Amino acid sequence: MEQYFPIIVLALLAVMLFVLPARQRKRMQARAQELQNALTVGTPVMTSSGLHGTVAALGEQTVDLEIAPGVVVTFARPAILEVRKPLASADDEGTDTGAHGATGGRPADGTL
Repeated sequence: MEQYFPIIVLALLAVMLFVLPARQRKRMQARAQELQNALTVGTPVMTSSGLHGTVAALGEQTVDLEIAPGVVVTFARPAILEVRKPLASADDEGTDTGAHGATGGRPADGTL
């Protein structure tokens, strides 16, 4: 039995290298499908490129995002990375605006 130990260990490592990543991929696909199913008109989202917008319309393969009042752009559905909390509910929770307040991350004197 001792002579087969290295072969058994290598076989177990090989199985782990195939099974664990496959399970992780399956989990990620399920999470992406849940995100796609949760999309509705009016949902604030962020794309994979970092663009924030609100869902204006949904198609089979596309989603229209309103990125500014009256400005609507079309993205492929897989480009939606995450659903964001509405700004109003984030303020209701008492979120901290940080050390620089509401000045967009810059100090009032203009220094970085």
